[in-house]
Amino acid sequence: MERLKTPFFFVALAAMILVVILETGSSLLLGGHDVGAQLAGQSANLGVSVPAHPSSPPGLGINYLALVDAVVLFTLVLMAVGLAVPPRIQGRVQGVATLIFSILLILLTLVLLVVAIVKLILMVTLLLAFPFGTIAYLIIWGSFPKGQTTALLALIMFLKLVFGVFLLLAQPRFVQNKGLVLLSLTTWICNIVVQFLHGIVPGFLVSITDAIAAIVMAIVAIIWALVLLFGSIPGIVRALQVSAEAAGKKPLQLLNPIPYARRLVRRSRTA
Repeated sequence: MERLKTPFFFVALAAMILVVILETGSSLLLGGHDVGAQLAGQSANLGVSVPAHPSSPPGLGINYLALVDAVVLFTLVLMAVGLAVPPRIQGRVQGVATLIFSILLILLTLVLLVVAIVKLILMVTLLLAFPFGTIAYLIIWGSFPKGQTTALLALIMFLKLVFGVFLLLAQPRFVQNKGLVLLSLTTWICNIVVQFLHGIVPGFLVSITDAIAAIVMAIVAIIWALVLLFGSIPGIVRALQVSAEAAGKKPLQLLNPIPYARRLVRRSRTA
């Protein structure tokens, strides 16, 4: 069996760390810039006026991508820990760590999902409440830094491709891991979905589709967190069995209902 090439693996890990850093810090890179010149033309088309120097708040779509990519990064961290920790200890710790991580991710994502839904409802309500609600929407969310987000998403996608290539270079057998392959495909598709939703509408509506993208990313993150949650249960059970055997106790066993049902049938016949 071909051994893992650790230098390539750590390049893949570093690429995914950079991805998560860029996604979580995207609000600092994209938000708060002056959008007065861009809103002037849009407000003129709608017949409303806006202040001279409004600023654009940061979007949510790229931020929420980090929820999905956090699952990828966590998986890679577990692999990295496995390189330094004995398999027996790793088996005991991995299930518990995955359980805790998945629960925390679900709770955090549920809160952020509610935030994105509330923001989307508010934006749509203001946009449709012509003219004063429309004016407020244009002032707050009427412009979106599409050029900057496109460049940032392109950089993130490049880093994700670097992650995939170097992970295969580290160990070609990773392609046989269906869970890891599906997770990698998910993060690439999510990147494309955010870019698509940013590009299908005029500039003053991108904030709305960006919130929709954030909702989609949150739902995908919850699905993968649930996969991790249920996947961690067998590992925890095995760790408890090993601990019980090491302590000289009888390992945990689940009740087999078939022999039990047969005994009940026999008793009913004799009665």
